[in-house]
Amino acid sequence: MQAFVVVVERGSFSAAARLLHVGQPAVSKMIAQLEDHLGVQLLLRSTHRLTPTEAGQGFYERAKRSLEEADEAELAARGAAANLTGRLRICAAVTFARLHVIPHLPVFLGEHPDLDVEVVLDDRNVDLIEAGIDVALRMGTLTDPLLVARKIGQSRRVVLSTPSYFSKTGAPVVPGDLVKHQAVIYDVPGGGSDWTFRKGNTEVAVTVKGRVRVTAAEGVREAVFAGLGFAIASEWMFAPELAASVVQPVLSDWTLPAIDLWAVFPTGRRASAKIRAFVSFIESQLKDTADS
Repeated sequence: MQAFVVVVERGSFSAAARLLHVGQPAVSKMIAQLEDHLGVQLLLRSTHRLTPTEAGQGFYERAKRSLEEADEAELAARGAAANLTGRLRICAAVTFARLHVIPHLPVFLGEHPDLDVEVVLDDRNVDLIEAGIDVALRMGTLTDPLLVARKIGQSRRVVLSTPSYFSKTGAPVVPGDLVKHQAVIYDVPGGGSDWTFRKGNTEVAVTVKGRVRVTAAEGVREAVFAGLGFAIASEWMFAPELAASVVQPVLSDWTLPAIDLWAVFPTGRRASAKIRAFVSFIESQLKDTADS
């Protein structure tokens, strides 16, 4: 199982063999035996790279999680989880980190007093290896099939604005009403103007319009607070204001595509104990927030 995970992450038998300190024929044989045992092809072979089949990708994700859980169990048994040391360098989008990571760091650092954390705030998807990042928190759909990632959270998308905005314009009752309003458009992949709303078996496609387009979540938030229109955004982006009723969600009986949060690791590297501890901590914090 470990050999298969390494082959997928490294992209070749030879690279995996070097990492595992065994011969290439041994790795090839292990994968062939695994495919025979499972009765399914796990890898597509080409002259340039090995890529997982659909079945292989599913097996990879489960196998990697199983290996991580086994490592965590071993660390817990040895008591090593309480002795994390060194530096942890993480990267996350500015608004998400400000609202959902940094406020929780006192608890995390209190649990691991010998660990230092560097937080790189960037709304762009930076090169993890070049920037020396141990783990990045990224939202939306991951377009790079070579990324090593684990889904750790999901948030609903909602239509929202300030109560004062809706008091002046009237709150939309059905998705089609949004075309009569000004949208603050989050102009990034996964955002934009075109949205599909669902309620039961009904789907409604809407293209919103607005005079303000913004490429950063902080700008979307400020534009909404300034009364420039409504936004379609994750609940994460406006979590404090939703809780305090500073902003008002509308069309609550309709659903929009949810947004996923991923912990992304540099390709070819196994997640260390401190990385896994941080990812599990953030995952539990988001779950606690969602359940509260």
